[in-house]
Amino acid sequence: MQITFPPAFLWGAATAAHQVEGGNVYNDNWVMEHVTGSPYVESSGDACDHYHLYREDIARLSKLGFTVYRFSLEWSRIEPEEGEFSLAQLEHYRRMLGTCHEHGIKPMVTFHHFTSPRWLTAQGGWEAYQTPERFARFCERAMAHLGDLMPFACTLNGVNLGALLATIVPHVASARTQHWYEEAARRVGSDAAHFAPFMYADVQRGRETILAAHRQAVEVIKAGPGACQVGLTLAMQDIQAGPGGEEMAARMRHDLLDVYLEGTQGDDFIGVQTYSRQRFGPQGPLESEEGVELTQMDYEFWPEALEATIRYASAATGLPIIVTENGIATADDTRRIAYVERALRGVAACLRDGIDVLGYIYWSALDNFEWASGYRPTFGLIAVDRQTQARTAKPSADWLGRVAAANGF
Repeated sequence: MQITFPPAFLWGAATAAHQVEGGNVYNDNWVMEHVTGSPYVESSGDACDHYHLYREDIARLSKLGFTVYRFSLEWSRIEPEEGEFSLAQLEHYRRMLGTCHEHGIKPMVTFHHFTSPRWLTAQGGWEAYQTPERFARFCERAMAHLGDLMPFACTLNGVNLGALLATIVPHVASARTQHWYEEAARRVGSDAAHFAPFMYADVQRGRETILAAHRQAVEVIKAGPGACQVGLTLAMQDIQAGPGGEEMAARMRHDLLDVYLEGTQGDDFIGVQTYSRQRFGPQGPLESEEGVELTQMDYEFWPEALEATIRYASAATGLPIIVTENGIATADDTRRIAYVERALRGVAACLRDGIDVLGYIYWSALDNFEWASGYRPTFGLIAVDRQTQARTAKPSADWLGRVAAANGF
């Protein structure tokens, strides 16, 4: 069956600052990457040097056929010390925005994608009652310099990811008691009780802080300059019940999704970020089902999860949906094409049923630094040579670019 999308449908690819820029010692993640015993298998190093090569990368996305580029600001570059804002760094991101417009690409800016300034994390980070105000101040300063070039903004990326990881990844749940965490806190002049990076914040206190920061950020971003549509992004899995797991699955939907979806009231859209499903039994998360293909991240190959999470987010909020992340880590590019095609068929089914889906943004544009997993997982549409930084578009990039240009397949 031929699949077509609405005329104004947004087609894009995404990156995040620290994962592609590299060389940033001012944020908390750089510290965690460099302490002995941490879960990070390697450091980000130079990453993809997108900080210097962004013009080439944006031009390539445009040539491929994409109409949106989602990228993030690195707060720690812009405000390396509290209250000290770098005009040079603001100008850098303004040049990035301008390059997008030059190439006919709509920029979607994420104000926070997991990394925070060291000074913020040392002072209580995403558990501190002052953080929402500090984040809003950063957003206001960035908007004053960039807002006229910014049609779309995401306040915070994956607002529930810390809670999700604490539920399904053992090393995250126990991190605060580990020596490496204490050492990271010491290196920024703090201690384990006060050092609270975004992904390691206490679930309850972190949720309160993050959602308060989102609401304050929406207010200052909407104040302009410019006319910017604003939302948050949610890391959503298709939560399913395994044998006897109905009650646990319902609880997980509430704790990992519903309490965050409630925080989107007044937003212009919600960003849905989905990669797979997660099954739950009566005692908690279940292992992958026997016989189901796994990706390089050990996720199940389950592209149908996207349709399920779009429907869930739409029913819960009534907001327009933008798929701000969806993709697969694989060395077999034919499986990437198969995954995305099946995911897009699910998006099309949602549209046919009247759900307002505004666009699809693939994660990620480049093979980049995938946090604790380092550079082994390859999500990118574009390969990056680790020694030379040379870029090579994969067949999946050409395929998805043709889909975007044709607005269907």
